[in-house]
Amino acid sequence: MGFNVAIDGPAGAGKSTIAKLVAKEMNFIYVDTGAMYRAIALHLLRKGVQITDTDRFAIDCQDADVTIRYEDGVQQVLLNDENVSGMIRTEEVGNMASASSVDGTVRAKLLDLQRNLAKEKDVVMDGRDIGTNILPNADVKVYLTATVEERANRRFKELSEKGVACDLEKIKADIKERDERDMNREIAPLKQAEDAVYIDSSDMSIEEVKNAICALIHK
Repeated sequence: MGFNVAIDGPAGAGKSTIAKLVAKEMNFIYVDTGAMYRAIALHLLRKGVQITDTDRFAIDCQDADVTIRYEDGVQQVLLNDENVSGMIRTEEVGNMASASSVDGTVRAKLLDLQRNLAKEKDVVMDGRDIGTNILPNADVKVYLTATVEERANRRFKELSEKGVACDLEKIKADIKERDERDMNREIAPLKQAEDAVYIDSSDMSIEEVKNAICALIHK
């Protein structure tokens, strides 16, 4: 049995960044479940599916094969054998992932892969429902969050540094909308597991958050 670490939290909380650092520090495998859902979302968008086309999610995801592999220690996400790691981090893909991830067929498609990997390996997974649904028996559970303002500022800074034109208020509105959708979806809504450790990273450095989680693993 592998040692499992589950990190949940809302959009823009820094889950992926922290999960990767924790995995590297502990020599665990980082499983980016969000990236897997984003790959499905990219597939749906390529097929012309819109966020409002909820009746098409279950049908159009059927021919999507999503896998993860590592090259020189770096995770690569493959969609039907195509490396899409550099294509799944756009706002459009993120919004589609948030909308399509509520579909039971989409979730079932990825669930078995994620659980089987966790049974065999020491893993760190981050997402919206890792500790409550995907890995309910995880050895360490963390609910990582930050204020909406802080999460929007981080995203604004990230996009600006990449030279992407963006509007802070629109980013803030998008985050609020995604929070509302994720927390109130019918299937596996975003919520803190009863046995999860709550960490608000609004006033913490990345290093401080990483160390706090590693300390929980060492207990």
